[in-house]
Amino acid sequence: MAHMLPDQVGEIVSRNTPPEPAVEAARNADSLLRGIYEISKILTAPTRLEITLANVANILSSFVQMRHGAIVVLDAEGEPQISATTGGAVPQSAIGSVIPQAVIDKIVATGVPIVIQDTSTSELFQADPQSTSGTIATAFIGVPLKAEEKIFGTLSIDRVRNGTTEFRYEEDLRFLAMVANLVGRTIRLHRTLSTAGQRLIEKQSRPEQSLDEDRTHPARHPHVKVDGIIGESPALKQVLEIVSVVARTNSTVLLRGESGTGKEFFAQAIHRLSHRREKSFVKLNCAALPESVLESELFGHEKGAFTGAILQRAGRFELANGGTLLLDEIGEISPAFQAKLLRVLQEGELERVGGTRTLKVDVRLICATNKDLETAVRNGEFRADLYYRINVVPIVLPPLRERPGDIPRLAKALLDRFNKENHRDLAFTPSALDLISQCYFPGNVRELENCVRRTATLARSMTITASDFACQNSQCLSSLLWKGDGRSHGAYAVDEFARGNMMPVGSPLPAMRVGPSQNEASPGETCDPNHPACPAMNQRLTERDRLIDAMEKAGWVQAKAARFLGLTPRQVGYALRRHHIEVKKF
Repeated sequence: MAHMLPDQVGEIVSRNTPPEPAVEAARNADSLLRGIYEISKILTAPTRLEITLANVANILSSFVQMRHGAIVVLDAEGEPQISATTGGAVPQSAIGSVIPQAVIDKIVATGVPIVIQDTSTSELFQADPQSTSGTIATAFIGVPLKAEEKIFGTLSIDRVRNGTTEFRYEEDLRFLAMVANLVGRTIRLHRTLSTAGQRLIEKQSRPEQSLDEDRTHPARHPHVKVDGIIGESPALKQVLEIVSVVARTNSTVLLRGESGTGKEFFAQAIHRLSHRREKSFVKLNCAALPESVLESELFGHEKGAFTGAILQRAGRFELANGGTLLLDEIGEISPAFQAKLLRVLQEGELERVGGTRTLKVDVRLICATNKDLETAVRNGEFRADLYYRINVVPIVLPPLRERPGDIPRLAKALLDRFNKENHRDLAFTPSALDLISQCYFPGNVRELENCVRRTATLARSMTITASDFACQNSQCLSSLLWKGDGRSHGAYAVDEFARGNMMPVGSPLPAMRVGPSQNEASPGETCDPNHPACPAMNQRLTERDRLIDAMEKAGWVQAKAARFLGLTPRQVGYALRRHHIEVKKF
């Protein structure tokens, strides 16, 4: 055997021996670090966002084994706004050939990465007819583009599976998650700068008007936000502005509105914004108690005042001394008790039941009702002097049908509460939120909460789609509630529901019989679809119909229509293009 020098032996061994795992891991880490560095340089370059994202998609193949890469940025309505793939930007209609819409919806709805080792067996890929990945054995990795807990879109790659190459899914997923984080922050920065620039341009175009508004209405510019009250619609903002002004005084407030509009939440908001916030907030539902019990609950009682009064007890007025007292369903108390309540409100004095000592109380009173008090006064059911005493500052709360833009926000918040209570991780798809925003919800937020909880409880997967809602399966009990045939207590509707004989939503109904004392439909009576007491029967407007209606009311001014809908002008403009609505010019 020929003799070889030691250096020659070492060279041959190094060529034929695979690198040690530690060395290989160091090389991979170095490659990924260089990838993050190169992508960071691209993201900070002063170019348009579309070009920046296309450059990022093209450079990914230098650091990750992949066949295709795609970055999809969504607009505020969950529709693709920017799509960039390896090779440049693609039209929105063709993005489905790279990444199916079902995959985008799942990543955005759950906010977690997806790894599919074989797309040919995945339901998400097979469900999309545009997808061509199902015919080739490919692996897929998709991650959400996130920034400040907000999801802006998806970043994904796929690669061909040849059966011999072993892929490092964990390392690739970690690398793509870091890239997605950088891309998400870049998108957020671009949008923030774009919005700020637009506001600056608008303010510079009318500087005199802006200065005049600042002088005359300095408190209207900051948007009032209150914990527990969710929404951005103009109707809700107007109420919150009134609440913020009223809270600084001691004036009695009468909250009016339909059942389920959140009167108790607004009463708590008035208390928290007032100088009485450090004192107690006490509430009482006047309709839930008979008159004798109601008097004891409000005014308290002495020991031995009646059978069972074994101890002295302070009433709600005493408990709320220095704070705020909410009397819900104030319109349901009897005329005899109205006189007793009036004295306390006028004099600020009361005696406990069975007592003789007069007590002074300092209470901020808030009353709430969904009853037509004016009609009750005319019919002698409610004292006129008490009406004037409590109707100092009336605040009418808007029903949910006047806040269509707030329904998706409320639905997400209610689902988050359900998830926290039940240790779940459910999420809505954009199509599900679009469907729920078209519902009428005559029971307002209370009915919306029931709908969300029912759907979340019966959901078959971690993602709630439009098909999961009861109305899509002709099982919406709310419509039956308003479609009785005159039988007592609505028994017919419930029996029909139990047998599965559902009535179509759009079926015509005979005229409603209105009671003599108030404009409310009896539970078992049929109702006129156009009558305000039967709001559930009004034809449900589609998104296109609501958009056209708002544009017509606004004189086809997009900015004004956006205020009506609780949206931004950009969202309205996109919706007009998506529904192919031609803007009328005058």
